Amino acid sequence: MIDFLTTNITELSQYFFDANKRIYIVYLASAVLLAIPVFLKTTTRFAVAPFLRFIFPKAVYTHSSARHDYALLVINKLIKAALFPFVVITMAPVAIAVSSAFEVVFGVIEPLSLSSISVMAIFTLLLFLFDDFTRFYLHYLLHKIPLLWEFHQVHHSAQVLTPFTIYRSHPIESLLYAFRMALTQGFVVGLCYYFFGPTLKMLDIVGANAFVFLFNFFGSNLRHSHIWLSWGDKVERYFISPAQHQIHHSDNPKHFDANFGAALALWDRLFRCHIYASQVKILQGEKITYGIGINHQGHHSLGQIYFEPFKKAWLYLLSRR
Repeated sequence: MIDFLTTNITELSQYFFDANKRIYIVYLASAVLLAIPVFLKTTTRFAVAPFLRFIFPKAVYTHSSARHDYALLVINKLIKAALFPFVVITMAPVAIAVSSAFEVVFGVIEPLSLSSISVMAIFTLLLFLFDDFTRFYLHYLLHKIPLLWEFHQVHHSAQVLTPFTIYRSHPIESLLYAFRMALTQGFVVGLCYYFFGPTLKMLDIVGANAFVFLFNFFGSNLRHSHIWLSWGDKVERYFISPAQHQIHHSDNPKHFDANFGAALALWDRLFRCHIYASQVKILQGEKITYGIGINHQGHHSLGQIYFEPFKKAWLYLLSRR
């Protein structure tokens, strides 16, 4: 048990040095830099102490909701380490099945004759696009299917947003996202294996998909924060800004079920659930508060966060009989 805890706590500490994790130190540093122009809108000059108070307000980072986020990061890591190995979640069987299916339907072909850099670029782009769409669509379903919403409510029950809110999720939701990733990556690897052969390599920046790195570098950690950073309508037509994701977390009914996307706004526009940050008049005094409102109580303790979704899901199933 001690070895188990030591290993997993050590792995958690490495999140700050892993470019595949949202709280990678470079992403956090870039978020601080991107917060500077937002801060300058509130004052006539820059000063370090007021800026630090602006980006790290005590009321946010010591809020009970934020403290739950910190605990969930650790507890969920231990749950995944203990239980997920018993669930086979790998992309290799999916990739083999997809490649074999293409061979059965279209026959065996010679790999396309493209330069290695072209293959890398196509493979990396397809991984990013398929991942972004399936992430959007699962997120969409988590809101639209009542049974799944009971588990996704855990994430939306956050009353304040910090970069650690990304880890505020129920283990059932985490399991669904793990299956999504295995299926998505398996499909893309199988597809590219069929067309380009077995030598597949991703364009990466310090080990992360280059497109994912850029997404995280340009403000992903401000999505879960109190810092209102909008890209403007022209950019937000194509990319989801931090401010747009904050709208997604709003407890105002007029903001519900909007801006499900991770990086690309294309999917939200196709599904008619896209809202520009400019539609919320923050600069004119309109406020956004977060959570799931008075109609969805039951996330005020770690026990409720983990067990209330099972209770509500069971009651929902009974009501459908």
